[in-house]
Amino acid sequence: MTRASKIRRETLETVVELELTLEGDGGHAIETPYPVFNHLLGSMIRFTGFNLRLNARNKVECDEHHLIEDAAIALGEALNKSLGDKMGVSRFGYSIVPMDEALACVSLDLSGRPFFSHNMRFNQANIGNIGTAMIPHFLRSLSNSSGLTLHVLIFRSGDSHHLAEAVFKAVGLALKQAVSVTGSTIPSEKGVL
Repeated sequence: MTRASKIRRETLETVVELELTLEGDGGHAIETPYPVFNHLLGSMIRFTGFNLRLNARNKVECDEHHLIEDAAIALGEALNKSLGDKMGVSRFGYSIVPMDEALACVSLDLSGRPFFSHNMRFNQANIGNIGTAMIPHFLRSLSNSSGLTLHVLIFRSGDSHHLAEAVFKAVGLALKQAVSVTGSTIPSEKGVL
């Protein structure tokens, strides 16, 4: 069984088209106007083991806020659609990832109940051509659109790029664990996620 989906999200501000396959090899083709975002999202997908094709563009001249938010919403919708009824998934995922001096921990639950918490503190306002405030905003938008409970704990901070990359890789590893099929029932006493 291949768990996959296609999403097209178009607003007055952006157009996002993506294809997501959960049974992949971490391959990705990501095209947005923001190279650092492409790099971070690519790092996350590499460690999920998913395959992702994403093309996103601004329809109006604007900063990165709307496009990164809409990419997160579309990715969350695709994840949720690909998972279907979540039959047999592990449900929970967690990881701790070092990136030189930075150390990030991620714990998540495919609960269907969106919640996002973090203690990230960046020592720069920007990484490349995106604001560091977009890192938690992307993750919050992903959590909301996919129904994901997502906690990000930073044990050691440092260089802003290292911190962001550690977080994205940790999310990727945790997602890989959570979506893996390890049983034949829905992992909940309620019988639904």
